[in-house]
Amino acid sequence: MARQPRLNLPDVPQHVIQRGNNREVCFFEEQDYKVYLSKLEEYSQKLKVSVHAYVLMTNHVHLLMTPKTSDGVSRLMQSLGRYYVRYINHKYERTGTLWEGRYKSTLIDSEQYLLTVSRYIELNPVRAEMVAQPGEYPWSSFRRNGLGVAISLITPHEVYERLAKTDKTRQKRYLALFEKTLSEYTLEEIRQSVNRAWVLGSSKFKQQIEKKTGRQAEPRQRGGDRKSESFKRKNQML
Repeated sequence: MARQPRLNLPDVPQHVIQRGNNREVCFFEEQDYKVYLSKLEEYSQKLKVSVHAYVLMTNHVHLLMTPKTSDGVSRLMQSLGRYYVRYINHKYERTGTLWEGRYKSTLIDSEQYLLTVSRYIELNPVRAEMVAQPGEYPWSSFRRNGLGVAISLITPHEVYERLAKTDKTRQKRYLALFEKTLSEYTLEEIRQSVNRAWVLGSSKFKQQIEKKTGRQAEPRQRGGDRKSESFKRKNQML
């Protein structure tokens, strides 16, 4: 199935994934992670994109961000990607691309899915069996969102802030969310939405996005599906 064009709307969170070319390593040593995060913060401030969650894996990155403008995320990813490729190629005396084509992204229904996607992102190192607990991984926003470590890059989303009135209680309640395992259905739902650029949210949210953009927010049922309207109409005529 052909990949859908990206959806970009101001003030709507996006889950973004960018992978190394052929799934190869894109972070080689500690300084590389630090450079990427430093430039991510610089461009996020310059382009008015709030970063709520992130994880830098060895061969890909996950970001949860909300732009103030419709092209904020795309401009950030373009600027960040180009800078980091130049940095890596110069440092390691290599040539060619580092990233696997275009980054992937999807719009997120903040009320329904923002905290779920944040957990999904921060649990990546645990699922990859790199660490036993998310707080053990140094290149993740979990240290800020769950443990209260100061990370200037992170701007808490209002959904996160509504967890409690104080930072300590907020972090405690956020940590409590990690006590429940993300179901296989939820994991697949998140993966499919970002890989295929389908909107991740409630039916109402998807309808709102379709109205604003004029583009499908989710795959339509096939004509032969017994639940589809076209199938019903066809069989009523027989």
